[in-house]
Amino acid sequence: MKTFYGGTYIGKEILEENDIYHPIRLEYYKIENETFYGIEVVKTEYKKEKTDVESNVVENVTMEEAEIVEMLDKFKEGTVMPNLLEEMVEEELKSKKSYA
Repeated sequence: MKTFYGGTYIGKEILEENDIYHPIRLEYYKIENETFYGIEVVKTEYKKEKTDVESNVVENVTMEEAEIVEMLDKFKEGTVMPNLLEEMVEEELKSKKSYA
């Protein structure tokens, strides 16, 4: 099951610093199957000539809902893009293990 967690637009200043002059929206979803939670990130670029959509899913990240919600909060706050999702999930899991 996929549940919308939250969305955000990338700030105009950040876009212009990267020579991007169209809006970009990021959406974050909590993925839930029988025992595991995962994350999906969807990036939508609203270009004049067309709309581009890119997404990435990382399933079976954790069995703990609180842990996936914490990651979703961080990723949304940090505007994590689909192309970096796998790397960011790995970093989060590694940092959790080093505290255990």
